[in-house]
Amino acid sequence: MAKAQFSIRDRLDRTGIFISGLCAVHCLVSLVLVSALGLGGQLLLAPAIHRVGLGLAIAVGAVTLGIGVFRHGQIWPLLVGSVGLVLMTGGLLVPHGPAEAILTIAGVGMVASAHIMNLRLAR
Repeated sequence: MAKAQFSIRDRLDRTGIFISGLCAVHCLVSLVLVSALGLGGQLLLAPAIHRVGLGLAIAVGAVTLGIGVFRHGQIWPLLVGSVGLVLMTGGLLVPHGPAEAILTIAGVGMVASAHIMNLRLAR
C-alpha cells in the first residue's frame, strides 16, 4: 500500500511540473499574442484562467510537497514551492503585462523546481 501511495504522489509531482510548464507557456504565448498581434486578449488574459491555475498549483503543491516533508524529512521543497506560489499570487495582483509575466514565470519555475526536488529526495 505504501508503494501505491508513493506512486500517486510521484504522479502528482509530475502533474505539478506539467501544470507549471503549461502556465509558463501560457504566459509567454499570451504576452506575445496580445502585445505583438493584439489577438486573444479576452480569452488568454481572462482572470478566471489565472485563478484556476493558481488553485490547481496550490492544491497539487500542498498535497505532494506536504507529503514529501513527511516522507523524506526535508522542508526545502515545501519552502521553495511556497515562495513560488507567493510569486504566482503576486502575478494575479498586478496589471496584465511584463510584471505579471515575470512574477508568474518565476513562481511556476520555483514550483516546478520544488516538485523536482521532492521527486529526487523521495528516491
